[in-house]
Amino acid sequence: MPTSHQIEPIQLAKAETFVFRAPIDVPLRTSFGAMHDRPAVLVRLEDTDGAYGWGEVWCNFPIVGAEHRAGLLSDVLIPLLLQQSCIQPTETLSFLTQRTRILKIQCGEPGPLSQAIASLEIAVWDLIARKMNKPLYTLFRDEAVNKVPVYASGINPGEALKTVDDCRKKGYRAFKLKVGFGPEADFANVTRVVEQLGPNEALMLDANQAWNVGEAINFVDKISHYPIEWLEEPLPADRPETEWADLSSVSAIPLAAGENIRGIGEFTKKISAGHIAVVQPDACKWGGVSGCLQVARRAIAAGKRYCPHYLGGGIGLLASAHVLAAAGGDGRLELDINPNPLRAGLALPYPEIKDGHFPIPDSPGLGVEPDWNEVKKYLVRQ
Repeated sequence: MPTSHQIEPIQLAKAETFVFRAPIDVPLRTSFGAMHDRPAVLVRLEDTDGAYGWGEVWCNFPIVGAEHRAGLLSDVLIPLLLQQSCIQPTETLSFLTQRTRILKIQCGEPGPLSQAIASLEIAVWDLIARKMNKPLYTLFRDEAVNKVPVYASGINPGEALKTVDDCRKKGYRAFKLKVGFGPEADFANVTRVVEQLGPNEALMLDANQAWNVGEAINFVDKISHYPIEWLEEPLPADRPETEWADLSSVSAIPLAAGENIRGIGEFTKKISAGHIAVVQPDACKWGGVSGCLQVARRAIAAGKRYCPHYLGGGIGLLASAHVLAAAGGDGRLELDINPNPLRAGLALPYPEIKDGHFPIPDSPGLGVEPDWNEVKKYLVRQ
């Protein structure tokens, strides 16, 4: 991947994985299930010079996802990296993807392996940026920005008005409400939130793949007069482009998708088809830094918005922020506002939201460190 700086190869000496589970009082609901705790899996890479970097893997589902991804890292992927005499960070994603291609077919787990690969790719870039004594995003973009627009995500239908108001008081100016819980309840919730919006505020909706194309069209028709910035995953990610085309042709609301798409080829086809206006890869589910940045640049060049998806701990959140800062454009950073001690606990000093923006740390790499005094009580496997 082209950068504005010369990137030197590294030689790894050590790799560690850490599995965390933080209990929560109220489950986090989606249209397809609920999270009863907040998991996170971190990987820490260290090179022969003693430099290190952090990465995070998406592990929210299924219930055993965190332990499973940690096993893939320690038993499959880390040994592949440590066998290499030197690692070129621009090739980490393609190297690990190619070396596990047959394994993905054999075990039928392209998603989990891609997620684990993404965490290593992020950790390599964090390590490199730390060695170069530069914030990560500055390796990819000369036009420095020190903050990105942010929106409050994960707003459940229960007490949505209170949640939006609480977020507003914390500095948010954009909000994303979950839908997909029945047309009447969805419409009522959307209406209440829209009526409360201020003049400089925005609302997005996330259906979490809840509907078929007929249901999606009916819902879009009911809310078409509302100022909705985008409707996310109204259809399952694997539905044919003809269905996305049918929905797009009648929707005045821009459609969004990407968190459940893998591979630059698949993203390129999705962008080229033209049915989604907001492209949302998740750096901890596929692609890491370099893969998502490549998608972002293609999306922006095609006139789309790049708005990274993210729902996890603090390391992955900061990686998403750095990619957005490096990509440019007018995209927003997703920040889940539901209780999660592993958000700030894994990423200190944690940036403070101000006037609808998320500050990018100016320290080297991702610019944050886990607070072990805070998170060690949630550590369940190392």
